[in-house]
Amino acid sequence: MENKKTCLYDKHVALGALISPFGGFDMPIQYSSIIDEHQAVRQHCGVFDVSHMGEVRVSGPDAEKYVNHIFTNDIKDAPQSKIYYGMMCYPNGGTVDDLLVYKMGHQDYFIVINAANIDKDVEWMKGHAEGFDITLDHCSDRYGQLAVQGPKSPQVMLDILGLDCNDLVFYTVKTITLADGEEIIVSRTGYTGEDGFEIYGSHDYIRQAWDKLIESGQCKPCGLGCRDTLRFEVGLPLYGDELSQDISPVMAGLSMFCKLDKEEFIGREALAQQKAEGVSKRLRGIELEGHAVPRHGYKVLKDGVEVGEVTTGYRLISVDKSCAVALVDSSIQMGDTVEVQIRKKTFPGKVVKKKFYEKHYHKA
Repeated sequence: MENKKTCLYDKHVALGALISPFGGFDMPIQYSSIIDEHQAVRQHCGVFDVSHMGEVRVSGPDAEKYVNHIFTNDIKDAPQSKIYYGMMCYPNGGTVDDLLVYKMGHQDYFIVINAANIDKDVEWMKGHAEGFDITLDHCSDRYGQLAVQGPKSPQVMLDILGLDCNDLVFYTVKTITLADGEEIIVSRTGYTGEDGFEIYGSHDYIRQAWDKLIESGQCKPCGLGCRDTLRFEVGLPLYGDELSQDISPVMAGLSMFCKLDKEEFIGREALAQQKAEGVSKRLRGIELEGHAVPRHGYKVLKDGVEVGEVTTGYRLISVDKSCAVALVDSSIQMGDTVEVQIRKKTFPGKVVKKKFYEKHYHKA
């Protein structure tokens, strides 16, 4: 089956981007180089096409109750304009997807899901909507999405796009009505560990905004290659690597986003049991000695015995270290010495926190 293309696909081709399949879409991996784009976001400002992400609008009298039923975090009595991160889980605690829930208004929620999981997630949502007085609007095809990220992003949003977002703090959202009457959604969110914004609008608006940002010279086009290196450095999970139907939020170290004191949600009992009794495997950070680069699927050993495998690994761009996140036996503790098998050799490493670089968000 042919991959989908975002509304900006032709612009990526015109810029000479390296295009590769991701999540069922043909997406830009890099334009100049992953290192250049990574550093632009850390130091200045970069823009990503994230129009491949999915969106579902939930509205109606039971919207809050329904979202709380399928979502591990707790949105009950949430203030308007607040955004919540969490998961949808299977009854056994495995992860359907990780997602963002935007409270847009009374009985009105905007849910952002991962590109590779769109069809699965929408079916899951529909399959658990019976008995709730809600409307589910799968609106992914109507939205394009940009992520403007980096310490210069607030000024770029204002100077280039005319969007004053200084009233937004981290994980808040607002709707902006443009001069032509179009409404766009702007949130102070991202997937890079830097201050930044995500913009949802019509395909026409997103194309125009992209052109303005690129032509300004103040915002570097960035591909999914550096999006992965940026998120990995600050310990943000990627579905399919650090979360999956076999990796629960508890195993991933994301219990803080699972509100087990909630009355109920799908997977609550299994997650509560995992939290109380422990799990057989957990995600751990590993810092390797030397310059060898660990990759997804490489084996992790303890005293010559296999104890797990790498989910993501890189030579970190911001701190110049070789690091990995790995799903390993729960017996492996912080500070332990392990080895990572890279091809036919093993390289020593130390178990550390999964966050290898500090986040720089704009919080209240």
